[in-house]
Amino acid sequence: MNETIAAIATAYGTGSISIVRVSGDRALELGLKLSRKKELSPRYAYFVKLFNGENEFIDEAIMLYFKAPFSFTGEDVVEFQIHGGFSVSEILLEELLKNGVKLAKAGEFSKRACLNGKMSALKALNIQDLINAKSARAAKIIARNMQGSLAELIEKIRLDLVKSLAFVETSIDYADDDLPSDLMAQINTMCEENARILEEIYTLSQSKKALLEGFKIAIVGKPNAGKSSLLNALLAYERAIVSPLAGTTRDFIEESFKIGTHLVRIIDTAGIRKSEEEIEKIGIELSKKSLSEADIILAVFDSSKEFNEEDEEILKLLKNCDKKIFYLLNKCDLEFKFKEPQGIDFLKISAKEDITLLKKALETYLNSLDSEGFLVASLDFINSCKLASEAIKRAKNLLSESALELFAFEFNMAIEELAKFTKDFKREEILDEMFGNFCLGK
Repeated sequence: MNETIAAIATAYGTGSISIVRVSGDRALELGLKLSRKKELSPRYAYFVKLFNGENEFIDEAIMLYFKAPFSFTGEDVVEFQIHGGFSVSEILLEELLKNGVKLAKAGEFSKRACLNGKMSALKALNIQDLINAKSARAAKIIARNMQGSLAELIEKIRLDLVKSLAFVETSIDYADDDLPSDLMAQINTMCEENARILEEIYTLSQSKKALLEGFKIAIVGKPNAGKSSLLNALLAYERAIVSPLAGTTRDFIEESFKIGTHLVRIIDTAGIRKSEEEIEKIGIELSKKSLSEADIILAVFDSSKEFNEEDEEILKLLKNCDKKIFYLLNKCDLEFKFKEPQGIDFLKISAKEDITLLKKALETYLNSLDSEGFLVASLDFINSCKLASEAIKRAKNLLSESALELFAFEFNMAIEELAKFTKDFKREEILDEMFGNFCLGK
């Protein structure tokens, strides 16, 4: 970490302001060189003119200096706030690179912050989740995590495991010493509780992943049921071709839009029916695949036509589906001929005239998916929660069989999984617990 790094911190593209950050031992030196300033006071905003090595003017800027360790990375950091656009920030970055600065890799600023003790790896993941959040509700959940409650919980579980492991290893190495009579019962209870918490984090994050990443909605139905018209109505512009000819949509169309505070991706699929036409058959297979990938399904039926075998096939296809399904009777502005099957609540709409009821129903459903629990998008973290939970459960069973060495192995595995996101597990922690709680080697 001796190298000084730099990167453009703002999104690429046209904008009013672009930010270039420099972190490392040479940050202050380069800030002074480019601005022609003699000194910079920490945390003070300077309005400066920036020049390159040939004394050519680059841009006017607001420049801030953050002295180590009081910065995001824990190192000296200089931040240049310059005019936005594609060119100016790149010219400044190129000048920094000419002066021996290294271009930062993705996540390198946050990595340095973790290594310098400015944040935990878990908080860094929370920041990334917050940046990628697809809804206001998701952002609130992640912000809750960032306050430290999730990191504190994981660290508490890790410490519980370290203490219990110390007790068990003491009983292995110092079998003749007295141990609390209720020790095994305490460890059992701790195992059950912590394994449950970690499993809940894993299952909740998996089941409500779409709340963080954005919901995927698939529109399905037989040909000419009005799927493309519904897509256009939801998007509020003509995205899909609408035609009275059945089978117009051969491929699927995917677009994004917002429902309330939620960003969703919606897919208009090819009409599902029996077909011998090769291209249409491929489209139909893609439609069926989209059902398995979607979080929500809009099943569209034509209320101006009588219920037929193609409608029946759609219902059969959805019968064992575990996704949220909205059954829609479309074209209700026309003469009603559809005989509604029993046991299904249909929402009556007209894609060409009014879909307000559908929009309200979708927003109500999406809002209901908010959670007070911990949600994390990082696959690495939720997988570590799963592995740690499984290891603790195995350890609990081994403890009841008095297989203490194997118990210790499983606990070490669980601790290492959690330590990836809290702090490194050091053998000295076990020794501290052993010698701090017992009077050994009298």
